[in-house]
Amino acid sequence: MTIIIGGIVVLVCVLGGFSMAGGHPVSLLHLSEFVTIGGAAAGALIVMSPKKVLVDLMKQILHALKGAPYNKQSYEDLLKALYELFLLGRRNGMIALEEHVMTPKNSSIFTKYPSFVNNHHAIEFLCNGLKPIIDGKIKPDQLKLLMDVELQCQEDEHHAPVDVLTKIADAMPGFGIVAAVLGIVVTMGAINGPIEEIGHKVGAALVGTFLGILISYGYLNPLAVNLAFIGVAEAAYLRTIATSVVGFANGMAPLMAIEVARRGLTSDVKPSSDELEAMLKALNSPGK
Repeated sequence: MTIIIGGIVVLVCVLGGFSMAGGHPVSLLHLSEFVTIGGAAAGALIVMSPKKVLVDLMKQILHALKGAPYNKQSYEDLLKALYELFLLGRRNGMIALEEHVMTPKNSSIFTKYPSFVNNHHAIEFLCNGLKPIIDGKIKPDQLKLLMDVELQCQEDEHHAPVDVLTKIADAMPGFGIVAAVLGIVVTMGAINGPIEEIGHKVGAALVGTFLGILISYGYLNPLAVNLAFIGVAEAAYLRTIATSVVGFANGMAPLMAIEVARRGLTSDVKPSSDELEAMLKALNSPGK
């Protein structure tokens, strides 16, 4: 939602300033310029990107329009889910976690926290980290390397579409110049026509340059930065999972594993130690 609002603000301010200077916004509507710039950008995007990167880019843009889900409440749900899981493992042994890890969608623990269980990447990351420990395939002190490798891979996958979008954004002023040059070529073909017609064609050509710069610096580059921030937020969320899981697998008490993870959070999403204590006490209260 914030992206849509920001985009509207950019457009309103640009058109408002143009109107205040005596311009008519309708004079900026030249379909040929949009076709030239948009078509060139779409073609370049297809040329430079593997199919997976294109698909991931579309998914990330849709995800950004919905807004990043990594707020303080989502972190509180995550910490509570992990604490319950670790407490079960401490009391009944790691084998007791198998049913939750193998079928997380049916887990009596995870389903209590929709913001966590509906996060496919987070659930998969957690389960992939715990399965080798439950199965006894690796030693606890080897788990950190395993989860770090998977985390790095996910970060690289997220960053590839951002790189592609940034390159397209950087190319938009150039595509605008291409559209402007084509407009000037058309103008030269009508140089003997009425002065009004020549002025109209020159104006259309300049609109190409205007659109290329506006789309680049007003929309695509800011969108690429937003996607990068979402990637950082997702990586931080997954790193919280990795920190707590590695701590618990290496013998930390559930409360300490959660505390270590909490201390690695940024101030905007970090519950205080008192808030964490109150949350975990509520989980241990009768009827929970």
